[in-house]
Amino acid sequence: MGWKGILGFEYGIVQAPLGPDIAGPELVAAVANAGGVGLLRAPDWESPEYVKELIRKTRKLTHKPFGVGVILAFPHKENIKAILEEKVAVLQLYWGECSKELAIEAHNAGVKVVPQVSIICPSLISWVGSFEEAKKAINVGVDAIIVQGREAGGHVIGQDALISLLPRVVDLVGDRDISVIAAGAIVDARGYVAALALGAKGICMGTSFCRFLATHESYAHSTYKQKLIELDKTEYTDVFGRARWPGAPHRVLQTPFFCDWKSLPAQENESNQPIIGRSVIHGVEREIRRFAGTVPNPTTTGDIESMVMYAGQSVGLIKEIIPAAEVVKRVVEGAKLLIHQTFSLDSV
Repeated sequence: MGWKGILGFEYGIVQAPLGPDIAGPELVAAVANAGGVGLLRAPDWESPEYVKELIRKTRKLTHKPFGVGVILAFPHKENIKAILEEKVAVLQLYWGECSKELAIEAHNAGVKVVPQVSIICPSLISWVGSFEEAKKAINVGVDAIIVQGREAGGHVIGQDALISLLPRVVDLVGDRDISVIAAGAIVDARGYVAALALGAKGICMGTSFCRFLATHESYAHSTYKQKLIELDKTEYTDVFGRARWPGAPHRVLQTPFFCDWKSLPAQENESNQPIIGRSVIHGVEREIRRFAGTVPNPTTTGDIESMVMYAGQSVGLIKEIIPAAEVVKRVVEGAKLLIHQTFSLDSV
């Protein structure tokens, strides 16, 4: 079963690399110490020395393995080089294809690659959102595939629902030594068991599924965390971050601000909008304009409630902010209980 672990980790619970800096050392170390797969988020610009600093800060908080996520849509070559030099356990890739050359390079460095249908290459994790992406990832020689359904929060590649896409990818993988990881609106033990029933070996939770976002250790602003508890509706849209990341639809909370502006004309974007706040992201001070795709962190000032807040369709199941280790514990123990009691042969 998935709780027996994947990719050499104790459990098949993956904490998504929440951006732009929500998945910091504290969250990643907490997940790693609890036996899960914790993933830092690299900056969306080249900053290799800062990436190394992030990794070293995390290593001071845990002796267990962890990884780093990289968005391939932004400058990344030097950052990936730094990640491989630091020899973290996993390199997770998203929004771009994992090349065979990169997989080999990662292997040579002893790093697992996990591209995000979503997908994990050998020593690499890859993220995929379509059946076609899964085929490509398998041919590259990946270690695992993260299959992301349209229910997920944040930026979503594909249009297929997880329940239909996941078993197709599982069948495609067949008896190959590739772990299939489910992603999309999974927040508790019930979702974990459902993913296992569909053939997954593990699950990935983060912004897409809200659960690791709404933890004590996540670097999200307190208002953002509170909205995850207060609100229970999301919408798939392209309103936020059109200029910086064109063609990148996303799922967000239906905040009052979003509901007022969700019909924003297609020609409008954040580039000509007023500044509504400021934030320090990965050590760099940034202005935040209205409709920017940047979520608020604890350093953010200004009109917080008018900023984007990503969330998956299962946000209504989030009732409290708890430690990340408690998330791992509840999901794993709850799944065991469901399988051994609720779904035992005697109850069928």
